[in-house]
Amino acid sequence: MKPLLKTQALEIRTAHSQLVQPLSIELLPGQVLTIIGETGSGKSLFAQGIVGNLPSGLHAEGRVEFADGFGEDGRDQGRRALWGRQVAVLPQEPWLSLDPTMAALEQVTETYQHVLGKPRMGARASAREALAKVGLGKAERQFPFQLSGGMAQRLAFVAAHGGGASIMVADEPTKGLDSARIGEVVDLLKAGTEAGGALLVITHDLEVARRLGGQVMIMLKGKVIETGSAEQVLNEPSHAYTRALLAAEPAHWQRSPVRTPEGEPVIAVHDLALARGGKTLLRDLSFNLHRGQILGVTGPSGCGKSTLGDALLGLIRPHSGTVTRLPGVPRIAFQKLFQDPVAAFPPSVTLGRTLADLVRRHRLNPRRIDVLLKRLRLEPALLDRRPGNVSGGELQRLSLLRVLLVEPAFIFADEPSSRLDLITQREMLELLVENVRESRTALLLVSHDQALIEAVSDQRLHLGDLAQRPAEPASPAGNVPFCSPAR
Repeated sequence: MKPLLKTQALEIRTAHSQLVQPLSIELLPGQVLTIIGETGSGKSLFAQGIVGNLPSGLHAEGRVEFADGFGEDGRDQGRRALWGRQVAVLPQEPWLSLDPTMAALEQVTETYQHVLGKPRMGARASAREALAKVGLGKAERQFPFQLSGGMAQRLAFVAAHGGGASIMVADEPTKGLDSARIGEVVDLLKAGTEAGGALLVITHDLEVARRLGGQVMIMLKGKVIETGSAEQVLNEPSHAYTRALLAAEPAHWQRSPVRTPEGEPVIAVHDLALARGGKTLLRDLSFNLHRGQILGVTGPSGCGKSTLGDALLGLIRPHSGTVTRLPGVPRIAFQKLFQDPVAAFPPSVTLGRTLADLVRRHRLNPRRIDVLLKRLRLEPALLDRRPGNVSGGELQRLSLLRVLLVEPAFIFADEPSSRLDLITQREMLELLVENVRESRTALLLVSHDQALIEAVSDQRLHLGDLAQRPAEPASPAGNVPFCSPAR
């Protein structure tokens, strides 16, 4: 059987260093290859080298071949003619593949019309059907900025998949999705292989790799350190790093001791109802959040988790009900830790300049920058770089530093670890929880990962149905119950 994709000693380099060591793979029809590794391991660079989309300053050596006989040196860029037709690319950030000026239906219609050549009406019908399959049937007229992160990821997937390419390269295709939506995307990816296509997936989600099956490669510092079937590698790993990855899954974390309420609440919510885009997301919600406490919020994509956090910060007005913040606390003490750390920093200036501007604007203590760098295990030299020149894990810890610098009373952390590999995620959450406890900061932590929320929260709130009961406390033993919808 002829491979749909083959690489021969493909390596990724700068002018002076090697980032990904020579790697040869073959993808046969119906085959799945999943590459797993920590942030900065080189897995995404390898995929970009295959499709001919490396960042400026990097180049590929070696050879890339496709089933139709098209082959070229890794340095060549002719592969772009195959995009959407023979190889479909789903990038790590959905916002990079979506047109901010086009509604969801039109974005997908373009793929069916211009890549597959369908007439306009037939393309719209196919696009409508594809959106409905991933739960976006009611979002046809919405623009990307009106969608949650998970919804944007599903839209990007549908748009990339619509051209019928035989090879799908998916970089973190389930990032930011709840478990139900992850299952749907995995089923869609597998459906392509069942039809004779091949799938190359880059992910840090071990459960996705388990569900996809096929072959798995583990990468570390630009080198493949373990390879084999998904069952073998993820159940009986031979390398110490792979074992560390498995141990870092939130289901294996030790649960934090439950913090009991002390003093006045930092945030008091009473009979809250929220709406966005004309849609009611939640109602009848009441809870208190005290200093040093963590409220974990879960729920499907688009259910209102981020909207709730924005309402607590005062960024949007409630439809009804009240949000009361602790009197006498300045507004700057209510902070947001973004899902995408890039959103916390201007891209064109150094990280050090951004922090210095924050110190000057709010008359903060500049010595705390060095203190927090040490506490968050960050090298001072990173401050001389721009946001695009540090790893995702480093940038998220720097965004946490930016938040802690103002000595916050409340932090809304919106999926703060969804962009991170398992080991970096555990380190990041441990640092966040440690700082919250010691500084007695109230934390609203949003995540799609139920096990993660169970491990670190004092209270848990599950959104999804319109009617909600108040958030319930964890038991002394740490068994945190769901906040079940009212019946």
